[in-house]
Amino acid sequence: MLTATRPAFTPLRPLTAMDDQTGPLPDDPRDPVLADGGARLVARALHRLARDWQEPPSLEDLAAEAGLTHWHFQRLFKRWAGISPKRFAQFATLGHARALLRGGAGNDLLGASLDLGLSGPSRLHDLFVVAEGVTPGEYKGAGQGLTIRWALHRTALGTVLLAATDRGVCWFGFTGEGDDPAGQLAELARDWPHATLVKDPAPTLAAAASLDPAAQGRGPVTLHLKGTNFQMRVWRALLDIPFGGVATYAGIADRIGQPRAARAVGNAVGANKVAWLIPCHRVIRGTGVLDNYRWGPVQKRTLLAWEGARLAGE
Repeated sequence: MLTATRPAFTPLRPLTAMDDQTGPLPDDPRDPVLADGGARLVARALHRLARDWQEPPSLEDLAAEAGLTHWHFQRLFKRWAGISPKRFAQFATLGHARALLRGGAGNDLLGASLDLGLSGPSRLHDLFVVAEGVTPGEYKGAGQGLTIRWALHRTALGTVLLAATDRGVCWFGFTGEGDDPAGQLAELARDWPHATLVKDPAPTLAAAASLDPAAQGRGPVTLHLKGTNFQMRVWRALLDIPFGGVATYAGIADRIGQPRAARAVGNAVGANKVAWLIPCHRVIRGTGVLDNYRWGPVQKRTLLAWEGARLAGE
């Protein structure tokens, strides 16, 4: 069993499950001004700021694209993301990534990140994650007799597909533009070819709610992971990286006692099926370049910038 204290996801509003996998997410009746409460507009703006970090769009440009006044847009953005567009843009730069790298000595970036997590403000974002690997029989059976329940959820960082077995979350992936889960569902089916996939929001809504720091009585989030022994060791090291911290591939290799295995570490990081909860987005190249992310470099930059801005505060 792998356990670690991990940052909580802060969507700022309850997540909404998708009723039809091919249609739009249902409107949020609590916000009569915008369909879905504005989550899609904010996610789109965050991704644009992350993509165009070298020449970020102005608040006026973002508001115009959203069809809102700049005052209304900024208020909406901060309600969902917890920060202002300007603050986010300040952290969506290559300079921010390099500053994170300078925070460690040599490859000991993970050690520096752990120091940050143990003594710094990142503890405010802590969430306890329990990661359990599949049994040898489950691995061999590839999901035989297993039911996996899935649903889509809207967040300020993008729409995500969450899937869970009776033992825990086994998939957390960003769907990207279009909110189409077909590709990820196909991957999930390939990963568990003999499992039965059922569209059922109840189990994943409970998991999503546990990621909200405002939720009452939040317990640990349990993951049910399918991976090799080496992958599990790498994922355990990733769980140790706190909110706002980073590590390099070489640093992770050192951490697991195999300093020459940086390339294999990269492969294991790329094999992670549980975005965010196992924070593979926090592993970056020694140059500060943000690439090699399962859900795309823009999503990776979005996550790191959002964490940095949230950690620094307004």
